[in-house]
Amino acid sequence: MFSDRTSWKLTQNRFTQALLEVRANGEKVFDLTLSNPTRAGLHYEEVKILQALSSPRALDYDPQSKGLPEAREAIAAYYREEHEVHDVDAERIILTTSTSEGYSFVFRLLCNAGEELLVPKPSYPLFEFLADLNDVKLVPYELIYDHGWQMDFPSLEKALTARSRGVVVVHPNNPTGSYVQAAELEMLNSFCRTHGLAVIADEVFLDYGLGKTLPSSFAKNGEVLTFTLSGLSKIAALPQMKVAWVVIGGPKAETAEATGRLEVIADTYLSMNAPVQWAIPVLLAQRKSIHAQLLKKVKANLAELDRQLAAQKACQRLMVEGGWYAVLRVPVTRSDEELAIELLRQKSVLVHPGHFYDFPSDGHLILSLIPAQDEFAEGMSAVLEKLNS
Repeated sequence: MFSDRTSWKLTQNRFTQALLEVRANGEKVFDLTLSNPTRAGLHYEEVKILQALSSPRALDYDPQSKGLPEAREAIAAYYREEHEVHDVDAERIILTTSTSEGYSFVFRLLCNAGEELLVPKPSYPLFEFLADLNDVKLVPYELIYDHGWQMDFPSLEKALTARSRGVVVVHPNNPTGSYVQAAELEMLNSFCRTHGLAVIADEVFLDYGLGKTLPSSFAKNGEVLTFTLSGLSKIAALPQMKVAWVVIGGPKAETAEATGRLEVIADTYLSMNAPVQWAIPVLLAQRKSIHAQLLKKVKANLAELDRQLAAQKACQRLMVEGGWYAVLRVPVTRSDEELAIELLRQKSVLVHPGHFYDFPSDGHLILSLIPAQDEFAEGMSAVLEKLNS
């Protein structure tokens, strides 16, 4: 009765079962996996946000396949102001309700059923569900760690087949926090030109760099056909508003054809509602206060993590350049899932095991850096007490 593309294993894994059991017992859990910024104690300009959603213009139905011009121009202005992408054109921006929808549009644009996209490993586990739903096959290439994360181009070459259609990069990666560096971009463009591949760049965490300067946005990339995905979920910490977009760039002829085809896909769904579109300029402006609040949290929790790690020898954190997460390297005495379950049951601390993000081996825990500072400090203390015992 059901399609093969939805034949997922729907039973709860042991980790989820353990979490439900602990919470059913009424125990306080130190959640070091927090990803929802609306529950991270941020201060929002509530009046401005709510007023922006009540524009009388939303009572008129004006279907625009790419999205309302005013909304797209606000996004183009964001790229000019924050990332010095001076040639970005609102006509090359297509609004979507989420980056997931943006991925789906681009997957449909580039791939026939069974064709392939090259995706980083480790990375966020969303891709395989989107690939299943769009009848696309994912082939992993490796990110390797050697005093910092880097793309492994030999594994990228090895992953290539005649059915490959594009390369996905996450900039910065979730959860490794690693950006695509300038030298890597040059090699990536050369690889894609040689093999006729597009680049799909996920930049939802781009603004949260921990260095003095931010790496360039892929929206600047004119060398090969490039689709840059982002949205308000992270930029303005407003995931509930369901605002995202795709910026199309690259050689003029390819960009024009891709834009035209994507416009037809978007016109078929017309998924973004009018009140939110009219509110986008105000919602996007929230980034100016939200960014500072979140970055302060991330840096404070990272400093606390380093302070606690300096007092022990069993664990170390891997280098992080941006985003909201840190990777903790831990002794391999059992699987990461078993360790995460022990920490939950014995210490009431919730962390993610590395295999959730396709780490190739055990010995990695993933920590969010946006919980309240006192909760993060207490939770980490309990984690390190367990790991050093």
